[in-house]
Amino acid sequence: MNKPVLVVLAAGMGSRYGGLKQIDPMGKNGEKILDYSVYDAKRAGFETVVFVIKPEMEQEFEEAVGKHLRKHIEVKYAFQSLDKLPEGFSLPEGRTKPWGTGHAVLCAADVIDAPFAVINADDYYGPKGYQLLFDLLSKDGESCAMVAYPLCSTVTENGHVSRGICEVSEDGYLQTVTERTWIESGKDGIGYSEDEGKTFTALDPQVPVSMNFWGFPQSVLKQAKEGFPLFLEKALKENPMKAEYFLPSIVSRMIEKDGAKVHVLKSSDRWYGVTYQEDKETVVKAFEQMTKEGLYPQPLWQE
Repeated sequence: MNKPVLVVLAAGMGSRYGGLKQIDPMGKNGEKILDYSVYDAKRAGFETVVFVIKPEMEQEFEEAVGKHLRKHIEVKYAFQSLDKLPEGFSLPEGRTKPWGTGHAVLCAADVIDAPFAVINADDYYGPKGYQLLFDLLSKDGESCAMVAYPLCSTVTENGHVSRGICEVSEDGYLQTVTERTWIESGKDGIGYSEDEGKTFTALDPQVPVSMNFWGFPQSVLKQAKEGFPLFLEKALKENPMKAEYFLPSIVSRMIEKDGAKVHVLKSSDRWYGVTYQEDKETVVKAFEQMTKEGLYPQPLWQE
């Protein structure tokens, strides 16, 4: 069995952030969030990273990220494009939104040759989760897992966020995960909206959520491929401009259809992310403090 690889989803458009947040510097020496993520993954045991990006980002991404990371870890690219669809399907006219995290992983299938972890490029997860996933994926290559965080530590004061709300069994396995694409924190607590913020349903602030931090066997790629046409048949009729093929929906289908067991691993590390430009200051200060405490060297990558 090949060593587990890290898949970093970096093709998002950053429309709410106002730019390519994947390559926006956050550390004192120009480090991006994904620099810290790859650093944590490398010290956990990962030796290969696959970046899923848009084709038109390649040159800029290589210059900002790939070039210096190649000195420390094997770097591969996969490209997520809107027209990469199964036979018999075509891109709806006017669609500009990517097809989602499940589609992003499918676009990387040709370069994933081992069990793999999946993360978002613009999320900081802390070192513990990488070690938990690497150890689990290295055991037999057939385990599925997600690293969960309490909802209250993953929201922002600056707008709405998308989170996978999880139900977990008493023995620590994922039962359901429901993607909520509009979650906000306000004076009455945290809630989700299904009508773009007009009305809200309350959520338990301690409910575990998926931050798109997953561990999968290579066989998941086949299941994701089988499910994509089923998603498209429905999506192209109901919401052709915005529907997304999410990883949580793939996992839910595996649990319901195949009885898959998905470990829920809990990390005590603090999560940080940048959904909005206003989130950046909090993240910059957090990395500065963690560096002072000795969690990271400065500069992060010693050339």
